Amino acid sequence: MTAPNTTPAINLLAERYVKLSLKIGQHCPYYVDAYYGPKAWQPKSDAVPLDSLLEQTQALADAIEALPTQTSAALKHRVTFLLIQVKSSRVYINRLQGKLLSFDEECSQLYDAKVPHYDSAHFDEILNELELLVPGHEPLPDRLAKYREQFVVPTDKLTHVFDAAIEESRRRTLKHIDLPEHENFKVELTNNQIWSAYNWYKGNSYSLIELNTDYPIQIERVIDLAAHEGYPGHHVFNAQIERHLVNELGWMEYSIYNLYSPISLLAEGSANYGIEVAFPWQERLDFERQTLFPLAGLNPDDVSQYYAIQKVLHRLSYADNMVAKQYLDGDINEKQAIELLIKYALNSPERAKQRLGFIKHNRAYVVTYNYGQDLVKQYLSTQVNNDSHQELWRVFSQLLATPLMASMMKGG
Repeated sequence: MTAPNTTPAINLLAERYVKLSLKIGQHCPYYVDAYYGPKAWQPKSDAVPLDSLLEQTQALADAIEALPTQTSAALKHRVTFLLIQVKSSRVYINRLQGKLLSFDEECSQLYDAKVPHYDSAHFDEILNELELLVPGHEPLPDRLAKYREQFVVPTDKLTHVFDAAIEESRRRTLKHIDLPEHENFKVELTNNQIWSAYNWYKGNSYSLIELNTDYPIQIERVIDLAAHEGYPGHHVFNAQIERHLVNELGWMEYSIYNLYSPISLLAEGSANYGIEVAFPWQERLDFERQTLFPLAGLNPDDVSQYYAIQKVLHRLSYADNMVAKQYLDGDINEKQAIELLIKYALNSPERAKQRLGFIKHNRAYVVTYNYGQDLVKQYLSTQVNNDSHQELWRVFSQLLATPLMASMMKGG
């Protein structure tokens, strides 16, 4: 017996999901991060009460679960994606109503993720390694801050340095990923933000990337931001989805990107891991030494020591999760959270306050960067059977074009 064709049904459910997401976005200006679907689907009336949206979300989840079992891999993918996203939407509506979850529950129910935890002893070991690497005799946070001051990109050189990093990131990405000829983005400087950079994807393969100049930008952030926000990060991720899934296949559930939802784990994780894909370690050091350091007026001879320190610092990224979990679960207060961010994330007091502001505003979203990166890296390692970098690019671009949730990457 031939399985019923459920494509029309799932297309209607996808439309309901998009319209519902847009209605949720009326209650929070940050919820819908990008939308490039039909303008006619956008709400034309005042915000619908949250209780009503909650009922609509439950009805949509029930309708998705009532679909017959799919035999087509593509339909299975769409059904799984939609159901995970819709269940997450229900959790977010509860959050808007003031019903907050614990940190772990939010990771699981809002982002479809089970995140590993590390205690202070784990980070103490990493700090001990840094004690031996960072020159000077002051306390480590002060010593590191003083050392890093030498590697700030001068404001008058910032544009040229970023342009060079973006050009190289794009060149490397285009060797492996076919992008529309008209794709482009614009970089603008801004300030007074809780984030260091942001990609506002506008649709039609165009992004606006804002860089926060509240704090000096060290040289390592240049490639990180060029690749994370641009190539092969957020700009490419959104352009691939819009082109292949929305425009070519008509999978309209992908025409909207809800920030506080499971897809962000892949969006942020792939953008972070994409830095490593585009710039394998030695190639990155060579490019920094030959191009970026000279453009920034920095000494190329300092590249090796500086990036040896950066490599160890990266292992402190989960300290944000530790602090976020303790603070959001009510185990520590604001003053203690800032102290921990200074000690274990090695932030300046000003940067620690900004980071805590990010945690207050975005809560468990912090896990999308570190755990998201590790999840993407682990998943791709299971898909690449050799050490070919060409093959890594192939499966990486495939993941960008057909996104998976955390449980899908884990085989759940």
